[in-house]
Amino acid sequence: MLESLGITVEGALAVVFATAGMYFVMVVLVRLLGQRVLSGMSSFDLVAVIAFGAVIGRAALGDSPRLAGGIVALVTLMTIQALVGVVRGTRVGSRAVVNRPVLLMAGREILESHMRTCHVSRAELYSRLRQAGIAHTEDVGAVIFEPSGTISVLRAGRPIDPNLLTGVVGADLLDQDPTHP
Repeated sequence: MLESLGITVEGALAVVFATAGMYFVMVVLVRLLGQRVLSGMSSFDLVAVIAFGAVIGRAALGDSPRLAGGIVALVTLMTIQALVGVVRGTRVGSRAVVNRPVLLMAGREILESHMRTCHVSRAELYSRLRQAGIAHTEDVGAVIFEPSGTISVLRAGRPIDPNLLTGVVGADLLDQDPTHP
């Protein structure tokens, strides 16, 4: 049946394996380079993501792409996404698939080692502080690098609900005394 759609069974299997392989290579690269790769994209980042898609598409579909091969690749990607969603729903899978949030600033102290781990520059941090309306570093209660690659800013002056800090790497570094901004 597949042959009548312009692809052999072997060709379909090659598309499945190439698509799955490229998907997992991309996941590994994003894990190694940090989730910042795909969040808050600049124009250069957007160009890179488009190029990634082109490379993955070419690798998955081979030299002469056909509609059937594209359908097989899309079904493969959607199946992998569904499986990752199921795995993410388990405790062990969640630890393996989802990045943990990381504390970047504890009060006015910038945690340089955490910044390096998350591939966040001071310029990016300061930009996010300005966007959050922070005029002085004394106004910062905490800055957290979220699993999505975004940066959250919590203001000083009030204790932070401990539930909001569950799973945050470095949360133990926060001074929860509201009298110390």
